[in-house]
Amino acid sequence: MVIGERVVGGVTVLDLSGKLALGDGDGLLRDKVNSLIFQGSKSIALNLGELTYMDSAGLGELISVHSSTTRAGGRIKIFSLTKRVNDLLAITKVLTVFDVFDSEQAALKSFD
Repeated sequence: MVIGERVVGGVTVLDLSGKLALGDGDGLLRDKVNSLIFQGSKSIALNLGELTYMDSAGLGELISVHSSTTRAGGRIKIFSLTKRVNDLLAITKVLTVFDVFDSEQAALKSFD
């Protein structure tokens, strides 16, 4: 998995691409988000539009980053889910944990 990082209007956007799975950078997302929190970033948006695959380890990563961000007083939102990822999150009820948006613009606006 590859994680791109950019800041848009005070929100850190992480662009995830590839596989969020065991053995494919598992722990990478958690480490990245924990680093951002340590640096003081409290508003984080995850772009899942280029995520091609996610397994149970990837689900665990998403839940972990949500928990650590919330505990630190921050907010994390996800957007641009592929059908495959959306279906996985819906089936496992993880979708109900996150604020989910169709577009980056909608996700960023929700931080206001």
